[in-house]
Amino acid sequence: MHNDIRNIAIIAHVDHGKTTLVDQMLKQSGTFRENQNVQDRVMDSGDLEREKGITISSKNTAVKWGDTKINIVDTPGHADFGGEVERILKMVNGVIILVDAAEGPLPQTKFVLRKSLQLGYQPIVVINKIDRKDARPDDVLNEIFDLFVALDASDEQLDFPILYAIGIDGIAKHELEDEGKDLSPLFETIVEKIPPPEQNFDAPFKMLISSIDWNDYVGRIAIGRVEQGTIKTNQEIALLNRKGEVKEKARATKLFTFNGLQREPVEQAGAGDIFALAGYENVDIGDTLTATSDMTALEYYDIDKPTMAMYFRVNNSPFAGLEGDYVTSNQIKDRLMKEIRTNVAIEVEPTESPDVYKVSGRGELQLAILIETMRREGFEFAVSRPEVLYREIDGEIHEPYEEVVVDVHQDYSNRVIDNLQQRKGIMTSMTQEGDNNRLVFKVPSRGLIGFRSEMLTETRGTGIMHQQFDRYEPFAGEIPGRNRGALIALEKGEVTSYALEGLQDRGTFFVKPGEKVYMGQVVGINNRSDDMVVNVVKKKNLTNHRATQTADSVKIDPAKDMSLEQHIEFIDKDELLEVTPQSLRIRKMYLDPNERKRAEKQKEFA
Repeated sequence: MHNDIRNIAIIAHVDHGKTTLVDQMLKQSGTFRENQNVQDRVMDSGDLEREKGITISSKNTAVKWGDTKINIVDTPGHADFGGEVERILKMVNGVIILVDAAEGPLPQTKFVLRKSLQLGYQPIVVINKIDRKDARPDDVLNEIFDLFVALDASDEQLDFPILYAIGIDGIAKHELEDEGKDLSPLFETIVEKIPPPEQNFDAPFKMLISSIDWNDYVGRIAIGRVEQGTIKTNQEIALLNRKGEVKEKARATKLFTFNGLQREPVEQAGAGDIFALAGYENVDIGDTLTATSDMTALEYYDIDKPTMAMYFRVNNSPFAGLEGDYVTSNQIKDRLMKEIRTNVAIEVEPTESPDVYKVSGRGELQLAILIETMRREGFEFAVSRPEVLYREIDGEIHEPYEEVVVDVHQDYSNRVIDNLQQRKGIMTSMTQEGDNNRLVFKVPSRGLIGFRSEMLTETRGTGIMHQQFDRYEPFAGEIPGRNRGALIALEKGEVTSYALEGLQDRGTFFVKPGEKVYMGQVVGINNRSDDMVVNVVKKKNLTNHRATQTADSVKIDPAKDMSLEQHIEFIDKDELLEVTPQSLRIRKMYLDPNERKRAEKQKEFA
């Protein structure tokens, strides 16, 4: 039994070096052999996590420092995965706040810090990347202190230990002037300052399920912290739902504890330790596992509800079924049901149509990650424009608001301010750091749909934006939509360079010569605000006259290349995004122009 245990979560904003620091903690605690070949950012195990450089789902690991076992939980730093963060904090007894020495505390740090201060944890502050040219550790420390004060930290919490680190080199030190050669100061501070979990071994076994994993050999794996008692393999354990009703009774077939990145099978686990067990098929996050002698459920902290929804539907375009392996409504439904078994922040509801499902999440990015994951698995489907979820509070309609922080060069700040004000944003502060301005706004979530790409255009790609769900506030009124119309294909066929050359002055195109398109597909952005139907498959009339040299050399602007997130931001209310493993195509909901006109007329009379 480990009586010496510390359970900690590491909190940081996206890209402040959290996962890299955990890499070094694993290496320096002797978790890897000297000659072992280890990937960088070893905790970001998913393909998408590696590509985007963000942590999407929390990971558990553990290191030994002397006689103490330190369980480390790597939490997601992005706002949309807040559902992961909240329940992870219930598993630990302390947190490390990791802040970039140049950027300072950003919205996501604030969100998780508020949650951990409310739970009474005393954080350890680590100011990372002090080797950056633009590092300003003293100013950042003052900002962190102000943030603690603003979040109503107690006097005890304000007396936080401070460490300075270069995570990528595996160095931590108490003072900036110290030499610093490894992470020993960090390990020592964790052991000294983070309280060990309460360990009541005599009470009946109880554990709250905080996370769920899946393994092809043993099925669903429940992960959580043992609140009290001990569990042994083959002991009969009851599974209770959040209301305390018995879901099933079974024997704990396999117990695992964490060591480095491995799960090690053990015979028993005791109070205070974080461990995993298999044997329960119906387990869900928030359930309680308990000894049969005391059948009461542990209190579950409910996570924030979704704020945004998209409709997932069967792809019915003329190119349906050509590129995907899974295309039927049953296959899409099964995949969405599988998602909500391990992802508590997403909700799936059926609609009146058997081919359409309403999928709700915490933000655009979270839904985009789900779409990209399904696409890589071989699914083909269509999605609608994201829409916010309203709530009725005291008889008045309320909508979600977000806190938006934009770091932008002072030359472009006026454009960003104008744009956000048109989207019903209210500026709460503006500070200057060098040549850059940091603008803080409160903006309705629906006003932010499509804002990121506009901001990048206005700031010539230099603006950096962070957003974070703030709260529900009264409905802000109408917000103008997309300010440019769509260019829509007239008929099915292959795009020709001859057609594109003649249409270049109409707008910007998404398609290249040789690409196949169909009637009703959106092939570009119009320079004007209205939609325009264009013929991009028009061929040149062949004559028996030889063309001149100049007529052959056609000059066409390159097609606009957009990421999945940009596609989602671009689609309008009457459009769908067709998603296949190989392509992303925007299309009108009604492909036939006559049907579109009919639908618009019906809307006017409605």
